[in-house]
Amino acid sequence: MTPQQIVARARECLGTPFRHQGRLPGVALDCAGLAAYVAGGWYEVIEPTAYGRTPHDAQLKAWVERQPYLGRTTEAMVGDLLLMRFTKEPQHLGICAGETLIHSYQSVGKVVEHNLDAIWRRRIVAVYRFMGLES
Repeated sequence: MTPQQIVARARECLGTPFRHQGRLPGVALDCAGLAAYVAGGWYEVIEPTAYGRTPHDAQLKAWVERQPYLGRTTEAMVGDLLLMRFTKEPQHLGICAGETLIHSYQSVGKVVEHNLDAIWRRRIVAVYRFMGLES
């Protein structure tokens, strides 16, 4: 698996409607559902327990860190999973596609890809890399 394959799998979901706890590409995904779909192409995903629309008590971070195929890193690269926050706690996930971000964004109502600009970069609180990537 390569970083480009991770991004390609995420792009398969572009336009999928946002739905809280959605897990069906083309039908409904939330940000964790997109991450689970992408990872599920190569790994066995540990599904999260039920969570609120805005996860609290570090629920989302704990779910990500339970995935044995992810390792924390410091600098975002193509194919990495980004943990982000809008307020105090991390509550959002996206896939880094280089200069763009792919994520299921509630405010837009679907899976989108747009520039990973300074505003979005400031929201990143942790970066995770998929294990076993090829160049």
